[in-house]
Amino acid sequence: MTFDSDVLIWFTRGEPEAIALINSTLDRSMSIVALIEVLQGARSRQDMRIIKESLAELRFRMIPLSESIGHNAASLIEEYAHSSGLRIEDALIAATAIEAGEVLATANSRHFAPIRGLAVKAFRPRRAR
Repeated sequence: MTFDSDVLIWFTRGEPEAIALINSTLDRSMSIVALIEVLQGARSRQDMRIIKESLAELRFRMIPLSESIGHNAASLIEEYAHSSGLRIEDALIAATAIEAGEVLATANSRHFAPIRGLAVKAFRPRRAR
């Protein structure tokens, strides 16, 4: 399963539902774009280090950007930017999950729901209910 940055952010905040979802998933991956988004929200370099160590301990597989992912993301932007408001970060994360053949776990399922060929697992944090 590929995890969107929002699920990872909830995880770093100690949200029980995010912790349970991640811990119950054996094959964990994330796009490098999701990592960048999570690190961008860190409050300090120490927080960045802790986040990276936590992800390494959980054996997250980091999926780098590739030419193919870039082309697929561009196609997604062409198809969904105006009709659904798809943004570049989400297009790259969606293209990564599609290319990896994995389900995308996200709290923003409405951003990804229209995308054909993308399997989405909706995540709903307890604190957001």
